[in-house]
Amino acid sequence: MNDRSDDLLSFRPEIPTATISPNMSEDERFQNQTLRPIIKLQNPLLTAAFCNYVSKHKNTFYELGAEKRMEYIENAIQRDIKFRNALKGMIIGQFTIEEYQQYITNSSSLNKRMMNMVINRLKDQIQLLEPMMLVQ
Repeated sequence: MNDRSDDLLSFRPEIPTATISPNMSEDERFQNQTLRPIIKLQNPLLTAAFCNYVSKHKNTFYELGAEKRMEYIENAIQRDIKFRNALKGMIIGQFTIEEYQQYITNSSSLNKRMMNMVINRLKDQIQLLEPMMLVQ
């Protein structure tokens, strides 16, 4: 490994529940070894990006009920290609070269996993997305 790879790996949080077993698929292994730690590390940035997205779309998110907010999160990430690509870039930019080479062999499947993980993380933190919580 090189210095960049070592530095990137040293910043990542450990996730004890992200188990690796011999019988799991390559995609699942990549998800647990690479995607989960990166998404956890990038969580504040991903949350800030979503809040900025909401702001640029006239804050209609804040006028919605809980169920509609969940749908809004999904739709924003699944249907707005520019926003989805920005989120993917925030995650892919944290890959080592070796991880990137593994990623490009099955990027379509891994992109789906990646975006589903981001959607779930934002939904799980919906209380942090309140406008008054954003002022720091």
